[in-house]
Amino acid sequence: MKAFILDRYGNADRVRAGDVRDPEVREDDVLIEVHAAGVNLLDSKIRNGEFKRILPYRLPLILGHDVAGIVVRVGPRARRFKPGDEVYARPADGRIGGFAELIAINENDVAIKPKGLTMEEAASIPLVGLTAWQALIERANLKRGQKVLIHAGSGGVGTFAIQLAKHVGATVATTTSTANVDLVRSLGADIVIDYKKDDFAEVLRDYDVVLNSLDKVTLEKSLRVLKAGGQLISISGPPDAAFARSQGKSWVLRTIMGLLSYRIRAKAKRRRVNYSFLFMRANGGQLTEITSLIDNGIIRPVVDRVFPFASTNEAMAYVESGRAKGKVVVSLR
Repeated sequence: MKAFILDRYGNADRVRAGDVRDPEVREDDVLIEVHAAGVNLLDSKIRNGEFKRILPYRLPLILGHDVAGIVVRVGPRARRFKPGDEVYARPADGRIGGFAELIAINENDVAIKPKGLTMEEAASIPLVGLTAWQALIERANLKRGQKVLIHAGSGGVGTFAIQLAKHVGATVATTTSTANVDLVRSLGADIVIDYKKDDFAEVLRDYDVVLNSLDKVTLEKSLRVLKAGGQLISISGPPDAAFARSQGKSWVLRTIMGLLSYRIRAKAKRRRVNYSFLFMRANGGQLTEITSLIDNGIIRPVVDRVFPFASTNEAMAYVESGRAKGKVVVSLR
């Protein structure tokens, strides 16, 4: 099959198009013919080697964390899907590989594709949808009447998280650039901070939750908008010891990650708020819940551009530029 392959960690020229063997289908797997694959900044970070201590992939590696396509074969113990089903998924860490014509995924990480979405729209959802769900619903336990600040509201996670938080009944504030103010308002944001004009930390107060995807400066300033008992959840780091434990890492890595996050955890403690790092995981059950929200018109995908499969490297570069509104997708069909 055709795929985009990472042979060595490094910059953009490290990912090449080539032919590889079809994936092995395990007993609980479904084999999916990929019609579209989402492109995420995580792909570039893995390519650059930023996660090689946390996610020790064996090279060569096929990147790609979001897929939508059609089931072509199922393993002998797989029961949830059948050939011909239209599905989408975020494959588990260690089994990524969306930038390819075929991918084998454990059936527990797969869900039926939302009926009203194209394959390209569906492929934009899994990683950002699960990230928002696991941050706001699972970890923060966001409730009606609470206040949440979602940074980078026009990005992939931000566009989904705004809609999810509004569905819960929270008051939603977000940060974005001047060009994207109308977009985030159309998604339901109640308060929009144009970071080119205003400082969010001077405007917002007494928030219950902050979802951060930006840099260290933004992370630390976010503490100032939280009330006592509030939660600062970051998907951009630094990782903490709790994350290391959840990944089964050694005590050495647990110690290192604890040190990496010591500064922000100490500052959070002084303000009587909680800091945690979130690295989302594959979960077909949660993705099925997300499917229901999409089918009922509660959440809509935001897709900036669709690139042909042959232009996967260009798609990754576009995501890295930071200009994308919502998600970027590559189409194989």
